[in-house]
Amino acid sequence: MSDEYDVVVVGSGAGGMAAAITSAAEGLKVVVLEKAAVIGGSTAVSGGAVWVPNTHYAKAMGIQDSEEAVMAYLSAVLGNALRPDMMRAYLRRGPEAIEFFDRNSEVKLAARAYSPDYYPELEGAGKAGRPMDPEPYDGRLLGEDFKRLRDPLKEFTVLGGMMVNVVDVKHLLKVTKSFASWKHGMKLVLAYFRDRASGHARGTRLLMGNALAARLLKSARDRGVDIRTQAEVVGLLRDGDRVVGVQARINGKQTDLKARHGVVLATGGFPWDATLRAERFPKGSGLWSMAPRDNTGDGIRMARQIGADFMDAPADAGLWAPVSLWKKPDGSEVRFPHLIWDRAKPGLMAVNSAGRRFVNEGTSYHEFVRAMYRSHESVPSIPSYLICDRAFIDVWGLGLVLPGKRPRGHLIRDGYLVEAQSIPELAAKLQIDPATLAESVARFNKSAEVGEDAEFGKGSSEYNRYYGDPEKTEGHPNLGPINAAPFYAVRVYPGDIGTASGLRTDADARVLDAGGQPIAGLYACGNDMASVMGGHYPGAGITLGPALTFGYCAGKAIVASASR
Repeated sequence: MSDEYDVVVVGSGAGGMAAAITSAAEGLKVVVLEKAAVIGGSTAVSGGAVWVPNTHYAKAMGIQDSEEAVMAYLSAVLGNALRPDMMRAYLRRGPEAIEFFDRNSEVKLAARAYSPDYYPELEGAGKAGRPMDPEPYDGRLLGEDFKRLRDPLKEFTVLGGMMVNVVDVKHLLKVTKSFASWKHGMKLVLAYFRDRASGHARGTRLLMGNALAARLLKSARDRGVDIRTQAEVVGLLRDGDRVVGVQARINGKQTDLKARHGVVLATGGFPWDATLRAERFPKGSGLWSMAPRDNTGDGIRMARQIGADFMDAPADAGLWAPVSLWKKPDGSEVRFPHLIWDRAKPGLMAVNSAGRRFVNEGTSYHEFVRAMYRSHESVPSIPSYLICDRAFIDVWGLGLVLPGKRPRGHLIRDGYLVEAQSIPELAAKLQIDPATLAESVARFNKSAEVGEDAEFGKGSSEYNRYYGDPEKTEGHPNLGPINAAPFYAVRVYPGDIGTASGLRTDADARVLDAGGQPIAGLYACGNDMASVMGGHYPGAGITLGPALTFGYCAGKAIVASASR
């Protein structure tokens, strides 16, 4: 293989692949170097939502939106973390990028007909069209590359490898009660067993972030992009002040790869860099990330070594999510991110070590962890506890406890799930004052009875109700009692799904030095780039939206420089 290219991209997530596809579509010779043995990075294990307002997908659905409304909303959420120049670039180039990929690649998205932003009460908040989801993809179309695609989180599959979305889960839980659900479920299961009988290690119906990663991989292959795995980049090559390539270890062999027109850093930020986490994350944080363990800050570290400016996100260094931990008998650990499935449902409450509620349980995952950190300043709240009863867990499950009355004894034996026959017994097992926890449960149940949570407002926003019980015809979609023994609890920790602090760039994704000047030949996107959201989390898909957009911007800027 050649060791000289027009463009060298480091990392195979959405940002890196977007830059590679954009550059290759204009005829440039591109290589993608992936440190892991599999392709897709954080994108492949994500929910796959892409937040870009005012796309042609939304307009085709008749959704009315405007840049002014979006800016008003983002100004309200981000406050002084808003960088108007970068945000304007994102909002203007984002729809352009999405249309480019629609026309020039296998990347196909579907705008959500209804999906409220995370702070729906603020001016300019949207209810539809801004978040998009990848269309499902047939993994068989990847050929042998299907084996090289990073698997989704096992916890988001059933039957040992069948991907399912929220709609699928709802049908699977009702297969014995509804003919339509039985038909839907049987179609999924039969297709999955055909895949396994055909020799595939998992199902080939790809959804969410795995579908997006697959679509990007197929698009890059179709454009002739060279993709090398087990290729760890350890340094940047320079000619004077210009970056002209990378030093890499590919399958254990040291290799220099030249880049005639640009190097793009997209290594996934620093979620597994213990030093940077210790410097930037709040007190009490641990290594509880849901990002791939290969994301150890390589791109950021190499860029800083040659003078790149590191930008601390004004709000939060991480993109937070409450995470529960199952320590298995063999010593391994399984993490589960409590994003949208359980917390907003009726009949679940969260308490700190004092046995008191501290948060609206139905708030966004980012805000939930923010509340954990705030509570921890005065009362130990790491871990906190999600508490429910038998009626709740039978219907909705709880973290790794699957819904639908699935077996849970192994999780109880291993200490992941705490079970008790009474609230005082549960308090004792959690080492919480029994009287305080009983009082908190009583107040929570009273809120469910009157249909209003005066204490923390669970169910008070459109976002809360969106993730509540959609089929509850009586009572509140987010509020329900905790009164049917046995009672259950799961410990949750302040985890993350990635990092927000990163390399400072301009609107063309060019990496800037401490003086604000571009470092010639060096670009960054994805989580290596300082988040345009400044450490806030305004809506579903605010990592993948900027990743695709600024990956596209990097590719376009490289193409423009190559033509000079």
